[in-house]
Amino acid sequence: MVDQANKDGFLEALTQLGGSAGNVRLRETLQWDEEVYSNVKDALIESGTILTGRGRGGSVSLAVGDSSEAQARPASVPKPQKAKAAKASSNSGGDLGFEADLFKAADKLRGNLEPSEYKHVALGLIFLKYISEAFEAQHTRLSGEDYADPEDPEEYLAANVFWVPPEARWAHLQANAKRPEITFVDVTTNREKKGDIGGLIDNAMEAIEQANIKVLKDVLPKSYSRPQLDKTMLGELIDLFSNVDMRGDHGQARDRLGRAYEYFISQFAGAEGRRGGEFYTPRSVVQTIVEMLEPGQGRVYDPCCGSGGMFVQSERFIEDHQGRRSDIAIYGQERNHTTWRLCRMNLAVRGIDADIRWNNEGSFLRDEFAQTKFDFVMANPPFNISDWWQPQLEGDVRWTHGTPPQGNANFAWLQHIIHHLAPRGTAGVVLANGSMSSQQSGEGDIRKALIEADHIDCMVALPGQLFYSTQIPACLWFLARDKSANELRNRRGEILFIDARKLGHLVDRTRREFSDDDIALIADTYHRWRGKPEAVAAAGLEPYVDEPGFCRSATLDEVRGHGHVLTPGRYVGAADVEDDGISFEERFGALRGILVQQFTAGQKLEDAVVAALGGVKQLA
Repeated sequence: MVDQANKDGFLEALTQLGGSAGNVRLRETLQWDEEVYSNVKDALIESGTILTGRGRGGSVSLAVGDSSEAQARPASVPKPQKAKAAKASSNSGGDLGFEADLFKAADKLRGNLEPSEYKHVALGLIFLKYISEAFEAQHTRLSGEDYADPEDPEEYLAANVFWVPPEARWAHLQANAKRPEITFVDVTTNREKKGDIGGLIDNAMEAIEQANIKVLKDVLPKSYSRPQLDKTMLGELIDLFSNVDMRGDHGQARDRLGRAYEYFISQFAGAEGRRGGEFYTPRSVVQTIVEMLEPGQGRVYDPCCGSGGMFVQSERFIEDHQGRRSDIAIYGQERNHTTWRLCRMNLAVRGIDADIRWNNEGSFLRDEFAQTKFDFVMANPPFNISDWWQPQLEGDVRWTHGTPPQGNANFAWLQHIIHHLAPRGTAGVVLANGSMSSQQSGEGDIRKALIEADHIDCMVALPGQLFYSTQIPACLWFLARDKSANELRNRRGEILFIDARKLGHLVDRTRREFSDDDIALIADTYHRWRGKPEAVAAAGLEPYVDEPGFCRSATLDEVRGHGHVLTPGRYVGAADVEDDGISFEERFGALRGILVQQFTAGQKLEDAVVAALGGVKQLA
């Protein structure tokens, strides 16, 4: 019988390798002999937890099975909670589990392709499907109008719809998906050429970029024709996306594809583990920040925007509160070019207009919005990066509260964000827990300066295991340029501390997320604290009161008394223990009686042991 610990170790190592790996590589990672490895592998295959693959030396991959063991394993693709899927379905008119079912089907076609490669294949095709759906919907409308020309690109520009040339339309790709050889006109050379479905997709991507050069230049992936890609898999993936029910108006189709795109990004982030955290912030964390800040009107900015999750959630917040998308303007910067492309496509699929910029240097060395102030800033910068400093940053105008240490960028991010806040601006930032208490290299002095300048509005301690990129717990910093602005209560000289470490639920063995109720609890606590009494009552909320073990409003004098350390646990104290009606004297007397009984029983055991030892001595 195979030991459960060995099974768990096998699955954990396979997950870390991306959910699929060759047997030789996986056995070397585990450092097991061949017999142990084979026994564990065979047991997991028999239970349906893993599947065998092809390739030299053989391979295995995680499977999403129906067995209890498969459901309990640390999956490379975290399984969504059914309650959440139901809510998403009711919000957007889709069927239950639409995104999960689509991803599961698409992932079966992946074969031995690494998730980091496959995500660009799948996401690029979802984007292509989206713009074709939007184009065809507008084409149908124009065809029914007397004086409109459905083949005039200007007609689509006016409707904020991408123009899709004939050779790039989805129907054309679908018709050729299974053909081994295809003749088409190369849009770059304008010459006829022969190729396969991969070459046809690349040609379609190039045609769309050329037709929408101002918006999509260098955004779309064009590597489908590379030899490493299985062209049969590409054809089957096109068929899969072709069969997705997109009937209804364009808005419904866009939302369904947008949901699919977002879900695919989250699942690929989970499969890539630490690397996935570089381009994706878990949705429940993003939603917490957005719900607390309430970005209803003004400019929204993310200096390290990843795949654009903060922006998508901001737009969703506005729609949920009957606002207009045009009420906010979105700005972002991303240093990783591949991630920047993911972001641009993610926003385009959602129909979100945004100014997202890329450069190699990043927000510190080449701030694309150096002269711009923002009403809302939301960011999840990389934790504790140590290679960010360059000599030209010495004396930078952003370091008004102290020069950040060269070995850690946490307080560089905070000051960069405060620098960009408008007079009434607010911000929510994810940082490592060490930022709340570190005294190294002047970090304590900068934190003290931020506190004394009264920029800290709220601190939230998060539970561990929320992020793909790290298992260590993190925290949320909420900042304000002016704590008496925006028709809120004057909170000068106060900081709210929330300890949310006990909230959240495990979605698999390695990752936790907040439920909608958790997010509402955190956000409502913040709103009750910062809102004017009449506004809190009008929103149907109870007046704010400190709750031991969860939240507390502290004065700056109290924070000074704690050495300007901002760890919520220091302030919220322990949760109240429910009174069971038993007096101290009664409880103490009962406990004392139990202790006396245990002492007596212990003495009897000692006497019995001594007597037994005496008998042994006599026999000797």
